[in-house]
Amino acid sequence: MYRKIGKWAVVLFALTLVFHMLDGVPRLSAAELMTALTGEKDKRPFDDIAGSFAEAAIIRLNEKKILQGTAERTFSPKNPVTRAEFITIADRVLGLEQVQSPIQPFSDVAQNAWYTGYVQAAVQLGLADGTGPRTFEPAKPVTRQEAAALLVRVFKLTAASHGTLPAFNDANRIADWAKDAVAIAQDVGLMKGDDNGKFRPEAPLSREETAAILDRALQNKEWAADLAAKPQTKIQLGWQYGQTTEQFEQSVLRSKTVNTLSPRWYFTDKAGNLTDTTDSSLVTWASRNGKQVWAMVGNRSNMEATHQLLSSATTRNKLAASLANVVQKNKLNGLNIDFENVDPQDRANFTAFITLLGNKLHAIDAVLSVNVSPDLGTDWTEAFDFKALGLQADYIVMMGYDEHWEGGSVAGSVASLPYVEHAVTTLLKAVPADKIILAMPFYNRDWALNSNGSAASSAVLSLGEQNTLVSKRSIKLLWDSTVGQYTGGYRLQNVQHRIWLEDGRSLSAKYKWAVDEQLAGLAYWYVSGETPDIWSSLRNADRFYGMSLGLTTP
Repeated sequence: MYRKIGKWAVVLFALTLVFHMLDGVPRLSAAELMTALTGEKDKRPFDDIAGSFAEAAIIRLNEKKILQGTAERTFSPKNPVTRAEFITIADRVLGLEQVQSPIQPFSDVAQNAWYTGYVQAAVQLGLADGTGPRTFEPAKPVTRQEAAALLVRVFKLTAASHGTLPAFNDANRIADWAKDAVAIAQDVGLMKGDDNGKFRPEAPLSREETAAILDRALQNKEWAADLAAKPQTKIQLGWQYGQTTEQFEQSVLRSKTVNTLSPRWYFTDKAGNLTDTTDSSLVTWASRNGKQVWAMVGNRSNMEATHQLLSSATTRNKLAASLANVVQKNKLNGLNIDFENVDPQDRANFTAFITLLGNKLHAIDAVLSVNVSPDLGTDWTEAFDFKALGLQADYIVMMGYDEHWEGGSVAGSVASLPYVEHAVTTLLKAVPADKIILAMPFYNRDWALNSNGSAASSAVLSLGEQNTLVSKRSIKLLWDSTVGQYTGGYRLQNVQHRIWLEDGRSLSAKYKWAVDEQLAGLAYWYVSGETPDIWSSLRNADRFYGMSLGLTTP
C-alpha cells in the first residue's frame, strides 16, 4: 500500500495522525485516516496489529468471532492474556455455550461479568479450575506453562503417549506439574520457544501469542473437522411429571436436547387392568417435532398388588396384550416400564412378563425400555435379573439416583459420582453399553441433621428451589471432588442443614461417564425440575465429551 501512495502521502498521513492526536483524543482512527488518503479500506479489524507476528492469525480468529479486541479498534497484542480472556477464547474455539448458572462458587467472579458464562462452562467441563477453594482470579495473567496445561485439557492431549522432557534451554525452570503439558504442546506444534531456544515458562502469555497458538490448532485438519462436526445423536429421554401437556411440550422445546418423551399415562393393578390417560395431542405434537414417545407404565410401587399381578400367567398375558393394544392404537413409539418395590420372589415372573411384552411390542415395531435401580445387594433390586432383562428389552434405564433417600438415617448425596459409576459398571457386566440409558436427577434434598450428624429429616427440592435456598441462606459452596458435587450448609432455628448440590458441573461429570462408557443415552427425572442453565451445561457436555481431538500432528 505504501508503495502505491508514495512516500509523501505516508508523510502526510503521519502528520495528519499527529495533528489528530494533539488534543489527546483522535477524531479518526488510523484505519479511517488511511482510507481517507488512499480511497482503500484497511482490511485489518484493529489499528494496532500491523507488524505483529500474529497479524494474520488475529484477523482469522476475529473473522471467526473467536477473538475480540480490548476496544472497538484496539487489540493490544502485547498485553498479557488474562485467565478470563484465555478461557473465553478456548470456549469459543470449542464452540461451547455460555452457562449462566446461579450456582457461583467463586467469590471474585461477579454474576454479571462479561466472562462469567465462559468461566462457568469451562469449570463445569474440567477445563479450568479456581486458584483456591473460592477464588478464580479472572484478571490474573496466564503464564506460558499454565497455558500449556490448559491447552492439553482443551484439546484432550495426554501424556501417556509422550515420554520425553520439553526440549528447551530453560527446561529446568518449568514446574514439575507443567512439564508433561509443555512437552506435549511442543510436540504437537502448539507452543514454541523463542529465538534463544527458551520456553520462558513463568512469562505471561501475550494476546498475540494466544492468537498464534490457537490459529495453529485450527490449522490441524483433523481437529478442525472434529470441531466443526455435530455430536452424534443419542437418546435423551425426559419424563413428564407435574406439568400439563402444553407445559411439558414447551419445556422440551426449551431444552433443545430431549428427543424422547415419557409421559406417565399408564398404571396397572393386581388384576392386570390398565389405567389409561393417553393424551393424543402430545403424540401428534411429538411426531410433528421429530420426537419419540415412550409412555411410562407404573405399578404405583405397590409390592403386594405387583406380586398378585406377576404371579399369574393370566394377568401377565392380559396386561401385556392391553399394553400392546394401547401402543398400536395411539401410534406410540414404545413403552417405559417403571415397576418399583418388586418382591424378590417375583424375579422370574417379572422376567417372564418383560419377555412376553417384548415379543408383542417388537411384533409391532415398538421399543421396550425397562427402568432398574443400582444393584446394591439389597432386596430393592433383587427382582431385576439384569442379564435376562437386557436380552428381552431394547433398553435398560439405570435410575442413577436415590443414593440417600427420605427416611434414611444417613444424610448424603442423591447421586454422587462414585455411586453412579458403580451402578453403571455393575450393569455393564450384564448388559451391553448400547442398551443402557443413564437416568440423572433434576431434584435434590435439603437435609436437617441431628446433633450427632445423622439425618433427622429431608425435603425434596427441584433444582430451582435448591438454587433459591442457596441464595436465600447465603450458603458458601465448596467443590468436593470425592463425590463430584458442591456441598454447603446453613443453620435454621438452631438446626444444622446440609445439601449436596446437583448443578451443571455435577451433571456434566455424570454425563462424561455415560459418554466414556459409550452408553445409548441419558434420561432425566424430571423435565421441569431443572433450571434453564442445565440444558446449556448438558449441551456443552455432549459436544465436548463427544469430540475426539487428542494427539495428532498438525
